[in-house]
Formats: sequence, structure tokens, C-alpha cells
Amino acid sequence: MMRFTFLLALIVANSVVLAAEVSGVRVWTAPDHTRLVFDTTAPVEHKVFTLDKPDRLVIDIASAAIADGFHVGDDVSDKHLTGLRHAQQPDGALRVVLDIKQTVRPKTFVLKPNASYGHMLVVDLYPVEATRTPRVAKSTTDIERARDVVVAVDAGHGGEDPGAAGKRYRTDEKLITLEIARRVKRLIDQQPGMRAVLTRDGDYYVGLRKRMALARDQRADLFVSIHADAFRDKRVRGSSVYVLSRRGASSEAARWLAEKENASDLVGGVSLEDKDPVLASVLLALSQSATQHASLSAAGRVYNELGRVGKVHGRRVQQAGFLVLKSPDIPSMLVETGFISNPDEERNLRDPGYQERLAKAIMRGVQDFFEEAPPPGTLLAERKKTPIRHTIARGDTLSEIADRYQVSVALLRQTNDIRSDNLIRIGQVLVIPDS
Repeated sequence: MMRFTFLLALIVANSVVLAAEVSGVRVWTAPDHTRLVFDTTAPVEHKVFTLDKPDRLVIDIASAAIADGFHVGDDVSDKHLTGLRHAQQPDGALRVVLDIKQTVRPKTFVLKPNASYGHMLVVDLYPVEATRTPRVAKSTTDIERARDVVVAVDAGHGGEDPGAAGKRYRTDEKLITLEIARRVKRLIDQQPGMRAVLTRDGDYYVGLRKRMALARDQRADLFVSIHADAFRDKRVRGSSVYVLSRRGASSEAARWLAEKENASDLVGGVSLEDKDPVLASVLLALSQSATQHASLSAAGRVYNELGRVGKVHGRRVQQAGFLVLKSPDIPSMLVETGFISNPDEERNLRDPGYQERLAKAIMRGVQDFFEEAPPPGTLLAERKKTPIRHTIARGDTLSEIADRYQVSVALLRQTNDIRSDNLIRIGQVLVIPDS
């Protein structure tokens, strides 16, 4: 019996020592942090501490070892890192040392396996000066000054989160969404009185609430999240548009009210911190109601434009509880550009020409929404109230003026009663019609 107990203890001890192997590490560089993802054969326990002179970050992974063929993805050098070393410790832990360029604040967590990767240990490195999100102050002058309409364009997934995957061409959703988002931004930036910001502009991961926070920091008037759907039946196809469901709004309202001391300056510029529960609830409900109405209006226009490009899935804008749609103060929509699980749509989504048509449809829908109901204090609102006038200078032609203001030559002539280019003269003032 003692011999059996000893053998059992030896087996258990060995199983602890060999609990997991680290097979590789990948590095993703985002604008505000660096992410390292360690691929492991099982869930791991770990602890992290920093050393200085020189600056280093030490990660001790309990009961783990380096696997045969351990691979470091490409180069681990970036704006925060200069190198990576590892060694086995006497207690069975694997020690990983990151040589860093400056003091960082690490954040670590483990992820369960997904369709593309197994178990993962994630280490995020934030520079110390960037650990607090700057709060954007709003003033009466800022609100009253004419400004561009701001659209936050969100490319879904990214980094170690590839999203859905196509079977025929092995297409990752994260790459398709980024390409389309970049095209949408370029097209929006070309429209007078409008500009777009991207929540990510590279292959790195951004948390869902971080995406909402980035849009709010940029004072976005609309949030558009780009995705590509997937389904077990590869015959299903078509694009679709989602807004937040009432149930999703209710759950988010409860969360905000529970944390109202941290929700300063988020609901239409009004802090909830010093409000009693009833008043805070009313303010939040009013903000959410107006936001949901605007979300439906904008989403409906995008849905109609997508119908001109190809098949749309569903008969109308749909509602769901997606987290990225839950900002109570920013109208938001999620666009499923197609089913990447459908071989034909996967091929289309990879095609630059088709991506451009999708991007134009999204842009036109957004543009229609804002031209119909421009936010107060924006250039579009001022343009709607007061017609723009152009004084003709030497070398101006009607076609060049029309192109500059994004209107047709015919409409420009009709508005100003001009029958030919020969009838315009230097110093003449033209009224620019609403496009």
C-alpha cells in the first residue's frame, strides 16, 4: 500500500510539472498598447512582476514548460519591447522575461480555445502615462462652433480574435471588416462637413467597451460596426443591419445606474454622479430613447442602400443585444456585410470592387441620415439653415465648382438661372444648392 501511495504521488507530481506547454507567442501592436499572446496546451496559472535597471517584465507560468519547436511569431521588437527570454525554474515554473523600453503597466488574462487557437495567456503592456483614459471636456463654445459630423467606423474583431472564417478561401472576418471600414472612412472623409474615425486601423484586438469609449472620446455622432456573418448552413446569404434591442438597452441602463459614480459626462454631457436614483433613471431613459430612435433611422437608410448592392437578409432592420451597440448617447448600428460562410459571398467579400460597393452603400445611408437630420452645431446643420455661396474667381468653371461642393452642374445652373458657362463672370456670387 505504501509503494502504491508513493507511485501515485510521483505520478501526480509529474502531472503538475507537465501541466501545460507553451508552444509559441504572437505579438500585436496597437496604438495604445502591445499585446503578447502565449499559446498553451492547457489553462495556466501565472504571476507577473516588474524589475528595473534595466526595465523588465517577468511572467512566471506555473507548472509549464517550453514545447518542442517553440515558435516566436516574426519579431518581438516593437515600441514597448526589445526582446524575450525564457528559462525553466527549479519549482517547475516557466519564467519568461520581457525586455522593455519603458515602464509599463501589465494586464493579463487567459482565454479559452476558439475556432482558430487553443488555450491562450494574454499579456497587455500599457505605457504608464496611458493607463488613464483622458476625459474630453465639452464646453459651450465647442458645441456652438460649427464642426464636422463625426462617424466612428468600427472594424469588428482583430488580432488574436479572427471572428468568423470562410471555408473555401480560409478568409478571416477580421481582415475583411478592416478593409471595408477603411473604405467607408475614405468615402466619408470625402464628403463636405463629414469625417470618420476608425476604432482600429490594424490587425490588433480592441475590447468591445473600449471601442465605445474611443467613439465617445472622439465625440462621435454615429457608431457603425462592420462585421461578416456566419451560419452552419452555407446556403444562407445576404447582408443585414442591427440596432440595439429594448432588452439590451434595459440591461445596459441597469449597469450604468449601478455605476453612476463612474459614468460622469457620458449621457448627453450630463453627469449622473450627483443625481438621485429617480432623476438619473429618467435622464438615462430619455437619452436612450432618443438614441434608439436615431439608430433606427440611420440603420434603415443603410439597410435600403445595401439592398441596391445585393441581397439583404431579413425584411427590415433587426434588433439584438450586441454590446458595441449599447452606448446610450451615441446612435449605433451593426452591419453584417454578408455571410462569410457562404462560398459565393466569401468570394465577393474578398473582392476589392465589391468591398467598395458595400462601403459606398454604407456611406450613402449615413450621409442621407445626417443630411435629413444634421446634429446642431455642425457644418451640415449650418448649411441646411443658410445656403452656401461661392464667389467666382479667375479660372473657375461650373464643373469645377459643382465638383467642389458635391452637387450636379445641372442643379447648379438651375438654382442660379445660368444657361451656359459663358454667362458666369469673376466676382459673381453663386448660391450652392443642397445636394
